[in-house]
Amino acid sequence: METFEGVRRLRLVGGNLALDFVNTRTGPPVGSPDGDVLTGYPELVAWAGYAGTLTEAEVTRSLRLSHDDPDAAQAAFGRALRTRDRLDEVFRALATGRSPSGADLAHLRDEEADALAHALLDRAGSYVWTWRDDHTAARPLRPVVHAAVQLLTTGALDRIKGCGGCRFLFHDESKNRSRRWCSMDDCGTVEKARRYVATRRTRATR
Repeated sequence: METFEGVRRLRLVGGNLALDFVNTRTGPPVGSPDGDVLTGYPELVAWAGYAGTLTEAEVTRSLRLSHDDPDAAQAAFGRALRTRDRLDEVFRALATGRSPSGADLAHLRDEEADALAHALLDRAGSYVWTWRDDHTAARPLRPVVHAAVQLLTTGALDRIKGCGGCRFLFHDESKNRSRRWCSMDDCGTVEKARRYVATRRTRATR
């Protein structure tokens, strides 16, 4: 039985679905990732369910699709990884004060056009895009792409930051824009412990 424990151990700390999707790879703040919870299409589906963009019924249907049409599932998984690479480049550039490349933005534009071509406008107070009738293998990716475009077109881009302790990206919603860590329970705690040890060593040498 598939449990997807690696997916469920992830903290959703990005403040935006697209940033949380980028954060499915782990590693140090600078350099290459050293871990990835998206090891196959089933993990992509499990992550989408964990992140709240697929219902339990949609997760079950998508996992069934991966068994019934493995070629379509594999193609969708490869597409998701390529899009994650592009999103990583776009948002990491913004987090460091650089402009994203035109090629990455064009890729995102094309993915958004495809996502909306499979979407419906449903009323939930105001109207919102949904993918409830999308039964294709690419279904888990579509809300991610849309969230990325929404952040780029309506968000405060100067609030997109990189964690000081790991490679995670997040949208800083603090009032004074002072957030430095993906989570105080993770990287923030590690940094506080490091500073405490450094302070004790300094005092001991005086």
